[in-house]
Amino acid sequence: MKVLSDILYKTGIEELIGSTLMEVDNICFDSRNVTKNSVFVAIVGVNSDGHLFIDKAIEKGATAVVCHHFPENINQSVTYIKVKDSALALSIMACNFFDNPSSKLKLVGVTGTNGKTTTVTLLYKLFKELGYKTGLISTVKNYINDFEVEATHTTPEPIQLNSLLTRMVESGVTHCFMEVSSHSIVQHRVSGLQFAGGAFSNITHDHLDYHKTFDNYLAAKKGFFDMLPATAFAIANKDDRHYAVMLQNTRAVKKTCSLGKPADFKGKIIENNFEGLDLVIEGTEFFSKLIGHFNAQNILMVYAIAIMLNEDKTNVLTALSNLNPVDGRFQFIRSTNKITGIVDYAHTPDALTNVLKTIQDIRSGKENIITVVGCGGNRDAAKRPLMAEIACKWSNRVIITSDNPRNEEPDEIINQMMQGVDIINKRKVLCINDRKEAIKAACALANTGDIILIAGKGHEKYQEIKGVKYPFDDMKELSEQFQLINNN
Repeated sequence: MKVLSDILYKTGIEELIGSTLMEVDNICFDSRNVTKNSVFVAIVGVNSDGHLFIDKAIEKGATAVVCHHFPENINQSVTYIKVKDSALALSIMACNFFDNPSSKLKLVGVTGTNGKTTTVTLLYKLFKELGYKTGLISTVKNYINDFEVEATHTTPEPIQLNSLLTRMVESGVTHCFMEVSSHSIVQHRVSGLQFAGGAFSNITHDHLDYHKTFDNYLAAKKGFFDMLPATAFAIANKDDRHYAVMLQNTRAVKKTCSLGKPADFKGKIIENNFEGLDLVIEGTEFFSKLIGHFNAQNILMVYAIAIMLNEDKTNVLTALSNLNPVDGRFQFIRSTNKITGIVDYAHTPDALTNVLKTIQDIRSGKENIITVVGCGGNRDAAKRPLMAEIACKWSNRVIITSDNPRNEEPDEIINQMMQGVDIINKRKVLCINDRKEAIKAACALANTGDIILIAGKGHEKYQEIKGVKYPFDDMKELSEQFQLINNN
């Protein structure tokens, strides 16, 4: 139970009706979750306006309402607080309600289009290897040291997020590594949190269905670094041409890392094959089980963050060499006749290019590359033809299939992808709506030594169709097909 005035600290109250000296038990922004003595925060969202549910929240027991504008009908037994931005206020209120848990551990946020999940997961594993109790907040999984918590969003909403951080603090967690999505920055989900550091991986075409323009998307990412305090560090991947934009207005200590340019943290690839990466970082050579140029960038970023958190260079590199790849990120298996199957989360043009270029770099030259790829429904449609175009450019055969069609028709998504396939490449493309059949077809087309890439879903264990999540696992489907190959 908290006093309302304490929860409202630093929210920027513009107008007040009633008293803030009452005690409240809960903060809610969804009227369905309101209980007795709750404060209800009315937020204007993408699909609904919380102001329409103020009366319902009061009926369910809300004794205070935070909003952009006061409702027409004022209930004399309820306190109303008008703020400039109720989404921002919610985030600050959540931090206050849970006694600012982010200030009680070292919280590091990683943002960018690609590489966020791999980077934070490797950091989580690294710091556990170094002996710390560690937290993870990611697209794939959330962890309170060894205890798994279901992940529903790349970055949780403020109340859930601060509750999770509180549980970490209570469990003795000292470091937490967190994906910071562009949506969460714009929606103020991370506002009010105290970060020890932030990192930028890269930025490419994605989420324009939400941000509308690339400049808006770029500004969203930059917003994270603008909010970092002077006590934090900000590390940017200098190999991305937008790195300077991220750092230009931050108050944090600025650092860069690069595989090919002068930077504060410098790395170089010596060898890259299916066994792993031989790297030189800051003059020291070491081996990683991860594969590909993009993973070399992720590893270098992980190293840089660890050093900025005052860890010993030798200990960090030793621990990094023991870490395994992240599920669904260039995860591969091999059949007895040396067909290689790779499952990767690549669902953006840049990520797909990186994975296919990596395969090109490490193959001997004679193997065929067979790519199975789709695009998600109710998401950025502009990238669909680009995904097909890239798959055709870097593959010998391409099977265009369904990803998570959500509420769209899979055939329509496939037709939009096919707009990126020119006349010459059409002969190498098959369109198979059923993803299971598409994977099966890819395996049937493969000969000894060939490489199959199943792109787009990675770690996901479901396929979302018309609002229902059906069990589906790319690696499981691929493994079953390889088992049939092995038995023949």
